[in-house]
Amino acid sequence: MKKNIFVAALVAVSFAVAVPAKAQFKFGVKAGLNVTTMSFKTDLIKTDNRAGFFVGATAEFTAPIGIGIDAAVQYEQRNVEAEIEDETGKTESSKQTLQYIAVPINFKYSLGLGGLAKVYAATGPQFSFNVGGKSLWENSYRLKDSEFSWNIGAGVRLLGHLQIGYNYNIALGNTAEVNLLDAASDLNKKLVGQNGKTNTHQVHLTYWF
Repeated sequence: MKKNIFVAALVAVSFAVAVPAKAQFKFGVKAGLNVTTMSFKTDLIKTDNRAGFFVGATAEFTAPIGIGIDAAVQYEQRNVEAEIEDETGKTESSKQTLQYIAVPINFKYSLGLGGLAKVYAATGPQFSFNVGGKSLWENSYRLKDSEFSWNIGAGVRLLGHLQIGYNYNIALGNTAEVNLLDAASDLNKKLVGQNGKTNTHQVHLTYWF
C-alpha cells in the first residue's frame, strides 16, 4: 500500500514539474451519489446494489494542451446489503454502512467544445482508508484498514466552473476477509477463503472556484 502511494505521488510531482508555466491550478468542492455492490466467490452470500454518498475537497492542475491531473480528499459512505444462508439453511438479510476517507488521483484529458463547455476522460488510482466499523455481518468478515482501487470516468464542464461526471471504481484488492478468529462456526468454515470486494458506480457534481 505504501509503495502504491509513493509511486502515484512521484508521477504526480513529475507531471507538475514538466508542464509549462501557463498551466491552470484550481480548487473545488465535490459531492455525489454512489451505488455499491460487494461481490463474493461463494453462493452462500447474495448481494444487492445499495446507494450511498460522498463529499470532499478537490484540486486540479491542467496544462494548456488539455492534459491534467486532479486529486481529492473525500468522505465516502458505502452501503452494502446481502442475503446470507446460515448453518440451518435459513436465509437472512443483512445491511451495513461502510465509511472511508478516500484519496483519488486521476489523470485527465479535456477537450473544449467552444467557450461554454468541455468534455473530459479520466483514470487513476484511489486509496481508501476505513474509518468506520471493522467487521461485517455478525463478525463473519473483517474489513481491511485500507483499500486500493482504480477509477475510470468521464464528464462535462460547463462555463468553466460546474462539472458533472460519472466514475466507476474497481477494487483491485479485497475489501473484506473472512474473520478467522471466529472460524469455529459452521458458517465461517464454509466461508473460509471467500473474501469480498466492492465495486462502485459514482455520479458527482463539482464546483471549481
